Amino acid sequence: MIREATVDSPPRSESAVLAALSKFFSPQNRYLPPLFITTILLVGHISFGVLESFSLTLVAIFTAIAFELALSWIVYKKMPILASAYITGISVGILIRSPEWWPFALTSAIAITSKYVIRWKGQHLWNPSNFGIAVMLLIAREYFATLSIQWGNAVYPMLVVWVLGAFITWRVKRFHITAVYVLSFIALSFVRSLFTGHGFLAEVAPITGPMYQLFIFFMITDPKTTVKSKKWQLIIAFLVALAEAFLRLVENVHAPYYALTIVGPISMAVDIWWRSKHPQPQAQKPAAATTAA
Repeated sequence: MIREATVDSPPRSESAVLAALSKFFSPQNRYLPPLFITTILLVGHISFGVLESFSLTLVAIFTAIAFELALSWIVYKKMPILASAYITGISVGILIRSPEWWPFALTSAIAITSKYVIRWKGQHLWNPSNFGIAVMLLIAREYFATLSIQWGNAVYPMLVVWVLGAFITWRVKRFHITAVYVLSFIALSFVRSLFTGHGFLAEVAPITGPMYQLFIFFMITDPKTTVKSKKWQLIIAFLVALAEAFLRLVENVHAPYYALTIVGPISMAVDIWWRSKHPQPQAQKPAAATTAA
């Protein structure tokens, strides 16, 4: 007997591909954020040469990983997951500029060390790379600068990063933070233009730069250093944008770093204190992807 040919294979194949894609873009994939931040690096450097050099960026990455390995073993006696350290190192490598190697190494070292040393009730309060850069701006500003290059008129690199970033942060349930910050930044840019007399486009232009893509997709959405309540995540995102707007009015070119350095840990400390006084039943939830920068 000749059996009829079946048509089950294509649907099953398509189903397997969809399942694999869903798993890859799931919150449980800890390597998704590192892949995305590497995309930002490649797009930014190939298009505009945003890096000081690949070798100096590698110094920042390897320093972050080395400190993560050493401190995790010293403090917890266990091997860490290195995705977070990689994101911290590559963020430092992208965001700072210096002809010397030591600012890259020292910034990464400060960033990772802050996770283990500056803690309250078992949690660190500052986004690591933001903290490292903010500290270096205070103690060694004359030896390095921060990235401020904008995409300019080339919209396609920005669109690639934005589409990927929006999709990934949506998948890991953090896009609402990015969206509120961006909308607040745009609205406050208009307000700033009324005070400064600068054109609206001039005020809003910084958000098109590579630095801001790291800031809005990694730093302000870091699960380890953002409050737990979704409502308060939205409020804090607006407060970061508001603090930055005030700092920009006094012509502080490092406004985003300082704004997050001030608002972030205060909100985290209040959130930790409130949850310690009002404990909630712990629900079983899958672990979210690491986006610490």
